[in-house]
Amino acid sequence: MYFQLTEDQRALRDGTRELLAGRFGRDRLRAAVGDPALDRALWRELGAAGFFALRLPEEAGGVGLGLPEAVLVLEEAGRALLPGPLVACQLLAGAVDGVASGEKIVGLCEGQREPVLWEHPADCDELILVEGGAGRSAHGPGGEAGGAQGRTGSACRSAPDRVACAPFASVDPLTPLARVTDLPRTGPLALEVPRLRREATLLTAAQQLGSAARTVEMAVRHAREREQFGAPVGSFQAVKHLCAQMLVRAEMARSAVYAAAVTESALDVTAAKLLADEAAVANARDCLQVHGGMGFTWEADVHLHLKRAWLRAARWEVAREAEELLAAGLIA
Repeated sequence: MYFQLTEDQRALRDGTRELLAGRFGRDRLRAAVGDPALDRALWRELGAAGFFALRLPEEAGGVGLGLPEAVLVLEEAGRALLPGPLVACQLLAGAVDGVASGEKIVGLCEGQREPVLWEHPADCDELILVEGGAGRSAHGPGGEAGGAQGRTGSACRSAPDRVACAPFASVDPLTPLARVTDLPRTGPLALEVPRLRREATLLTAAQQLGSAARTVEMAVRHAREREQFGAPVGSFQAVKHLCAQMLVRAEMARSAVYAAAVTESALDVTAAKLLADEAAVANARDCLQVHGGMGFTWEADVHLHLKRAWLRAARWEVAREAEELLAAGLIA
């Protein structure tokens, strides 16, 4: 089976990287640390570029691509540390008017666990609450969610002026969070909740993959430039081993994420999220180690990748849940 990217997919990846480098470069990233409010103009630009309408059919004004292409785009977003409810807007572009064009920003939160987290509460125009047992059941043969629990679930919408939420400290300075305390239901959305959960998990894993790959690049560049005892620190065996381990983690996660985007199997998605979380967190830690003392300072971007990786690892399927689901799938 041929799993290499096509020419069009490589062009999409490279074009997305170029777009984000031009619109959300390091200066804008550092400015966002001090002011994490979402840039509406940038969001509309992303919408005009097809960032959110990527998977909508062409007759509906979309680009007409699939889940593998969405994974490539979200990987680049993770690489650039682009903030905002990107996964929510990608998944709900066809369900909520204005999201595909970037005119409206929506957020997703889960109703099963406490607290319910809402990214960028001050900037979202609408909140979609996903609840029920979908995606939490054991996996039967074939890797898909089985049983009555796996088929249940609902998605309800609410406008932000009717949402009661209490902001609280976020580990990631680019991602404000809130605890939703009251969410009046204003009507259900016709969404396939198990599929939404599965795709949200995979797209979050894609962001983690992008961050893991980026920290490899940062560590290697610093190891080549930084000198100690008259030699680049990258010539020291301990640093070589750290960088090699980082690359292995990132490439293992890449294989798992890309494969899950093709198969769309629930078990494959779970494994991809587990590997991508591990790669993003461990690579950021090792990148900080390669940078030495300066890696702990605010002027270095390493800590931003580490904090974003911690945050994403706690969203959708966390390690404990992923391990249980994989074990149940193997037993089945």
